Amino acid sequence: MNYRNIVAGLLVGACAVSSALAQQATRIVVPFAAGGGTDQYCRILAQELGKQGMNVIIENKPGASGIIAADYVAKAKPDGQTILVSSLGTLANNKVLYDKLPYDPDKDFAPVTQIAYQPAIIVGRMDLPYKNIKEMVEYAKQNPGKINRGSPGAAILTNLAPIVFEKQVGITTQHIPFNGDTPGLQALLSGNIDIHGTSITGPLPYIKAGKMRVLGVMDSKRLSQVPDAPTFKELGFDMEATLWYSLSVPAATPRAEIDKLNKAVNLVLNDPEFIARARNIGMEPRGGSPEDLTKFIKLEADRWVPVLQSLNLPKQGQ
Repeated sequence: MNYRNIVAGLLVGACAVSSALAQQATRIVVPFAAGGGTDQYCRILAQELGKQGMNVIIENKPGASGIIAADYVAKAKPDGQTILVSSLGTLANNKVLYDKLPYDPDKDFAPVTQIAYQPAIIVGRMDLPYKNIKEMVEYAKQNPGKINRGSPGAAILTNLAPIVFEKQVGITTQHIPFNGDTPGLQALLSGNIDIHGTSITGPLPYIKAGKMRVLGVMDSKRLSQVPDAPTFKELGFDMEATLWYSLSVPAATPRAEIDKLNKAVNLVLNDPEFIARARNIGMEPRGGSPEDLTKFIKLEADRWVPVLQSLNLPKQGQ
């Protein structure tokens, strides 16, 4: 008996089975690096979908403001097996930021469902003379231009929302954009900036350690992770802004496949145990129908794209 041939045959067979399984897997394409809040959330979602018998894997394709991931999914086979984690950036803001995109945000995707959101928040140093947004506004009016405000980038919602708010209340801060959330939080910790626009995931460990505080939450309700932090509305300001995440598939995907995905994902999003796990990393699950998502994307684009356009940022090439 030729054991080498047997082993070789087994290996070939195993590789063939592995390849077949990989081809059958549903791929959720995340446009961010592994380890971030969105990636963590999608991996939890994939685990739960696995309990329904789905073979789901996460593919990280970060870079170029989500363009790499979006282009990859836009050109994928429209069979419901390749899904993009989409957002305001990939579906709307990139049209303003780039001269030319390799994909068409309006025509290349079909909506599946929203999956989560995170309210924009403002965090500040512990030694500031104000402890919430109302006190900050009063201080800013008495001390024009003395507040340095950081953000993860000029085109990010956590900069756009504060700009809108400042116009509403008649104050101005000195905006300092950073290349991502982490550098901005580090600048805040080191005292180089006063406040920072962000979401709860990044600063949560520092908040729990007493190194920074939430000055205000841009949502209709308080965050479970920081229940003592007030919302803007509680302090008298009509301001809501959320970073949201959704699932989109190639435009030609059959409606039957979209509906199947929608049903499976929404089943997970409404599970109490999943909700608890999501909130533990700073995400609020939110689902709905494909039609709900279409309406929501239009509302968000109509609200935030003009703000982005008003910044007159130089367009980037592709």
